[in-house]
Amino acid sequence: MLLWIGFIICTLIIVYSGTKLSKYGDIIAEKTGLGRAWIGLVLMASVTSLPELVTGISSVTYAGVPDIAVGDVLGSCVFNMLIIAILDAIYRIMPISAKAHQGHILSAGFGIILLSIVGISLFLGKSISPLGWIGPYSLLFMIIYFIAIKLVFSYEKRQIAAYMKEMAVELKYKDILTKTAIVNYSINALVVIIAATFLPKIGEGIAETTGLGQTFVGNIFIAISTSLPEVVVSISAVKIDAIDLAIGNLFGSNIFNIFILAIDDIFFTKGPLLSFVNPNHIISALSAIAMTTVAIIGLTYRSEKRLLFLAWDSIGIVLVYVINLMLLYMLR
Repeated sequence: MLLWIGFIICTLIIVYSGTKLSKYGDIIAEKTGLGRAWIGLVLMASVTSLPELVTGISSVTYAGVPDIAVGDVLGSCVFNMLIIAILDAIYRIMPISAKAHQGHILSAGFGIILLSIVGISLFLGKSISPLGWIGPYSLLFMIIYFIAIKLVFSYEKRQIAAYMKEMAVELKYKDILTKTAIVNYSINALVVIIAATFLPKIGEGIAETTGLGQTFVGNIFIAISTSLPEVVVSISAVKIDAIDLAIGNLFGSNIFNIFILAIDDIFFTKGPLLSFVNPNHIISALSAIAMTTVAIIGLTYRSEKRLLFLAWDSIGIVLVYVINLMLLYMLR
């Protein structure tokens, strides 16, 4: 019971401080005048993925539970795609895939490439020759990440700039000092870091007491907890009709999540990270690929019909998530 209470408390703290981070990060972008589009994009990625980053590093270092780290990253990728279906249910005007810009297919494609490399690396396991102590795939993750960010930003910078300008008008930060914003951003970042640091040990305890196993707990419970900032930021964007900002944040977070996997690998000094974890993580990697593919089909076909309150592509995403959940539970 204490473990679940701890898990809920950490989750609520991450949601609350993650929301504050989004606000103060946007204020800093506005006050510094360094370019709202680019600074906003970088801060958005760092804010919503900070829990995954801290949880991953603490999992592979002091906690010694690499399965929690990998499960958190891949489970977050799966959950991020589920958020698209959640946003579709919230956005009542029309199917969200028909409203979103087709340029998101570019970042979705990069996500599929990165997840495919993860799946292949998990399949090969210990047969992969390390570079020092890290897996060669980690270098690929970093290179592809920076290529993706450059290409995606170049393709969408006008659109992102328009939405960030819209957000600035909506939020009105004239009365807030830059120093105040930086202090509040730092405090909330520290709070998120502290809360996320406790998650690996709590997750390990839940895995042992429930018998669900670290792979299942990491992919489901820890992943949902650390992905809640994405939920908060995306719903906030949808409420001001900034659909492309919400969808772009989710695909961008998935790309950044795989980059986090490379960082985790660097901190995990026993050897290549993906050689020391349960191969069942492949299920989440394949599920994330399938859900991203369904999202691409939705963005391309742009159906205007719904079944009850969800578009057909959103229903497909939900079905894949349920299958992923069932398979992970069966193999726990």
